[in-house]
Amino acid sequence: MKNFFKHIGKKITRSHIGCAIFSFLAYWYVRLIAVTTKWEVRNIENFYGNLDKYDSVIFIAWHGRAPMIPYFWDKRSILKALVSPHRDGQILVGLLRRFGIGHIDGSSNERALSAAVTLLKELRQGTTIAIIPDGPRGPSMTMGISPLYYAQKTGKPIIGVTYSIARSIVVERSWDRMLLPLPFHKGICAVTKPFFIPKNASKEDLEQHRRIIEDEMNRLTWQIDKELGMPYIPKGTMPKRKREQSK
Repeated sequence: MKNFFKHIGKKITRSHIGCAIFSFLAYWYVRLIAVTTKWEVRNIENFYGNLDKYDSVIFIAWHGRAPMIPYFWDKRSILKALVSPHRDGQILVGLLRRFGIGHIDGSSNERALSAAVTLLKELRQGTTIAIIPDGPRGPSMTMGISPLYYAQKTGKPIIGVTYSIARSIVVERSWDRMLLPLPFHKGICAVTKPFFIPKNASKEDLEQHRRIIEDEMNRLTWQIDKELGMPYIPKGTMPKRKREQSK
């Protein structure tokens, strides 16, 4: 019976109507949580100040901390998110559209070259780009290298955004340990400093910058989780299928 419902759920989310319904419900859930949460927003000037200065930025968020981020976008310029073309990505596209955010099809594993060309072009034309650097399949809270290449090629800063909400449910069965917030609690949205990648950075330099950005994103996430009484959520988790393949 469990497998039957799982099969039905997959068929629904693979249909255009199913994706539209799920994205509609996700949008109103995010809106409900966003407007009923007592927010403390930290260092948002790092984001918007650099956006005004450089016309566009590359902003990153962890997969498990992404759903609430669109609420904080003030639509002062064009924003597009790099979204995987799989079914979960299409639900996300519908959610983003309702917040006035566009998308670029692709991920670190799929349609990578086409997406990279489009993304670089958009950045140079003043479009801000959002990337989930541990998606779509993990490891969680682990920085991928692609945002650093885009920053190196364009001179645009990378800025991380994360959040936590008190008394959120941690979805333990999800590979990213996503937070499922409840209404009427305190939340903190925090922004990192801007990170710039030198144009002459070597492969070794890029790896060093990658670790620095990852460490700062995680330090900030763990700090606000602790302040709000949330449990420590370790990095490095992966989908069950991927864990089994790596053994």
